[in-house]
Amino acid sequence: MKKTTFLTPQDAEAAFYDALQRADLEAMMEVWSADEEVSCIHPGGARLTGYEQVRENWAQIFKSGQRLQVHLSDQVIVSGMMSSVHSLHENIVLRGEPGGTPRVVVTTNVYMRSASGWRMVLHHASHAPAPVVRRDAPLEAPKVLH
Repeated sequence: MKKTTFLTPQDAEAAFYDALQRADLEAMMEVWSADEEVSCIHPGGARLTGYEQVRENWAQIFKSGQRLQVHLSDQVIVSGMMSSVHSLHENIVLRGEPGGTPRVVVTTNVYMRSASGWRMVLHHASHAPAPVVRRDAPLEAPKVLH
């Protein structure tokens, strides 16, 4: 039984990133739905399905001792009565890394509303592609189609 009721998907998301930065497994799993249909995909990693697989993976990550500082940007939210999809960039710096340049991770978080409040059912993170700089093409005004 979950102890915390997240009244909005934004509350659940804030708790997720707080738990991530503190490397707090119990707080992290409080955010996740206890259903077997949950999925988690880390950059370059396999798809983890089910509450126990997700929990074990977060436990391993937190045991590594690496601590992250995460700044969120470019957030787009599509929300309904029972679900909320959040597309965003995680700008991640390893704590203690001198002059650390943020690593940008493209992320989708999905939350579902349940009897115990909003819960995460999917976290999918991928390395952001390097920005494309085209030096061979002249700058042109955008074309209007209508």
